[in-house]
Amino acid sequence: LSPMEIWCNESQERYVLAVAADRVAELDVICARERCPYAVVGEAQAERRLLVDDGSYAAPVDMPMPVLLGKAPRLERSARRAPSQYPAFDHRAIDLADAAERVLRLPAVAAKTFLISIGDRTVGGLTVRDQMVGPWQVPVADCAVTASGFEAATGEAMAMGERPLLALLDAPASGRMAVGEAITNIAAARIGSLGEVRLSANWMAAAGHGDEDARLYDTVRAVGEELCPELGIAIPVGKDSLSMRAVWQQDGAPRTQTAPLTLIISAFAPVLDVRASLTPQLRTDAGATRLLLIDLGNGRNRLGGSALAQVYNAVGDRAPDLDDPRQLKHAFIQVQRLNAAGKLLAYHDRSDGGLYATLCEMAFAGHCGLDVSLDAFGADPHAALFSEELGMVLQVRAGEAREIAAQIAAGGLTVADIGEPAADDRIVLRHGGRELYAAPRTRLHKTWAETSYRMAALRDDPDCAREEFDSVGEADDPGLGLKLSFAPSAAPAVAASRPRVAILREQGVNGHIEMAYAFHAAGFDSVDVHMSDLLEGRVTLDSFRGLVACGGFSYGDVLGAGQGWAKSILFNARAREQFQAFLARNDRFALGVCNGCQMFAALKDIVPGAAHWPAFRRNKVEQFEARWTMVEVTESRSLFFAGMAGSRLPVAVAHGEGRPEFAAAGDLGALRDASQLALRFVDNDGRVASRYPQNPNGAPEGITGICNADGRVTILMPHPERTVAGTVGSWWPQKWEGKTPWFQLFVNARNWVK
Repeated sequence: LSPMEIWCNESQERYVLAVAADRVAELDVICARERCPYAVVGEAQAERRLLVDDGSYAAPVDMPMPVLLGKAPRLERSARRAPSQYPAFDHRAIDLADAAERVLRLPAVAAKTFLISIGDRTVGGLTVRDQMVGPWQVPVADCAVTASGFEAATGEAMAMGERPLLALLDAPASGRMAVGEAITNIAAARIGSLGEVRLSANWMAAAGHGDEDARLYDTVRAVGEELCPELGIAIPVGKDSLSMRAVWQQDGAPRTQTAPLTLIISAFAPVLDVRASLTPQLRTDAGATRLLLIDLGNGRNRLGGSALAQVYNAVGDRAPDLDDPRQLKHAFIQVQRLNAAGKLLAYHDRSDGGLYATLCEMAFAGHCGLDVSLDAFGADPHAALFSEELGMVLQVRAGEAREIAAQIAAGGLTVADIGEPAADDRIVLRHGGRELYAAPRTRLHKTWAETSYRMAALRDDPDCAREEFDSVGEADDPGLGLKLSFAPSAAPAVAASRPRVAILREQGVNGHIEMAYAFHAAGFDSVDVHMSDLLEGRVTLDSFRGLVACGGFSYGDVLGAGQGWAKSILFNARAREQFQAFLARNDRFALGVCNGCQMFAALKDIVPGAAHWPAFRRNKVEQFEARWTMVEVTESRSLFFAGMAGSRLPVAVAHGEGRPEFAAAGDLGALRDASQLALRFVDNDGRVASRYPQNPNGAPEGITGICNADGRVTILMPHPERTVAGTVGSWWPQKWEGKTPWFQLFVNARNWVK
């Protein structure tokens, strides 16, 4: 590479550190252990001069620093505001049933499962709230919540807001609505005050095109100088992309594509109690309940830029807006007050798709019907259903609904009791004493999920995509559940000396922290061991009672699932000898999870009693799978699952190559006969899972956990270590103040050692 290519390329995987000269050797040791390449590229000096040297060129860069960092010349732009030219959107002749289905299919409103299920959302073991909600795992969560520690109730929340289409009508309104949406989303978390929320602003515009500069100026001023100071929140960080216009030639003619001015707001806040995080899942186990709408649009119901307008190829002329920031502040305060008092059963904000989409999503997550009255919204129920004014829907107990509504209204907010969950599994909308619209919840759920299915069928294995779509929203699906054959026990009393367990990792492994915590909590001394420690003789396995290979992506999995990791052991005499000696001792145990499972499977020739183990290949769906799914513990010799046979529990999975592939036809039967099958995927009815996504990788007989002949070595694809702390996990049927039932896995290991 030329000096210019080296100096100017924008490789994002690079970090620049300032390190004291006398500590470079220390950095070298750390980098060598982690197999992290680095280079000393220069030094700081008192002279204010930037000098880049190269052996083949004479100082490619040699310039005074004031030239680089000095005051830049003032940039001046001239722009004129232009009025929007979109006609009014006339919705009066629209058929409500047709509109309802069109809106649910619009990508901005429809389910995003095809995007969510391919991203690891459980790594680290501190995820309290991800996108998926409830026992039916519906992707409708308002915000993300993570715990600040494995035994902490405090945490952090993140949410987003964006309303780009509104910028076509009213750019400052689009900015205010983006901020408003981020706040109504993050309000689902238990936050002390609105002032603790911090925003990151990502601005995108086609600078220099038409009146976009004027729109950008007006929106920045509206958000940065007016709205945020009035709300008492800050925007300490952000970025901008001001070239959102593409120009090209097609068939000899110039073409252009211009994105509307867009502000994407990311909101962050500390959380007082992660256990109090609200979700849109309607509760059907709390007796009679009512639904309250806090309407921050105050009945204006402007339809400009709405999903309803889009599905009829229109934009409209009046954009929704945050007309009174004080109302947003008060609504946030009320939600936090009611949440802290335990008064809220479910919560969802109103945004894309309007009140109709909000209510449908709550019903989908709750697997129930709705009976909703629109009488409080005047003579235009269609506008009330589909306008995307800011708002919040709360589920409260019926006996407390009147008092709660009065308290909210006393602060100057518009609030209405709009209905209740229904047992007949239909979504019914009423107005003026008549039934305006009714449809089975199951059908609407499938309509909402169809867009995601169509995209997944193009990208993934189409048969798997169809199997998932077929199971969406089924009325007889009981959802995830819990059946325990054992009484969860606490960690045994810790002796003065804790047995040592090696938490083994390789380049790319990322699941070692939560694994270390799980073993530590069970009474072990968890020791971080990198493969380079073993290969170079800094550490030996002699002093460890247990060896655990953790999940992640060793060598980026470019050599196949865990294969590179295994080869680094098999082809290194020192490492092979250590592993072989350790695994042969009958007073030692080993566990491999996810990538560690794949690695141990590739080492089966040196694992006693593992001759029939499979290799792990690409998931049948041909995608990385991140799910919260059901498994059953089967009767086996595994020391980790002692006394747990027959239990069914939800667990996190996150792998791209988890399908067992057996070398010989009789291997699976041999493992079954020898009681070496420890864990299998089951569906929500408890049957062995043969279909996707209950069987997320296509495993024969749902097999996803195996042990060796004497049960000392166990390998499994799911991640029980990521849901040991009682505060974490996408869904549990009850609150676990201490540890979840998966902690028994690690307690069993401690008891076995004892």
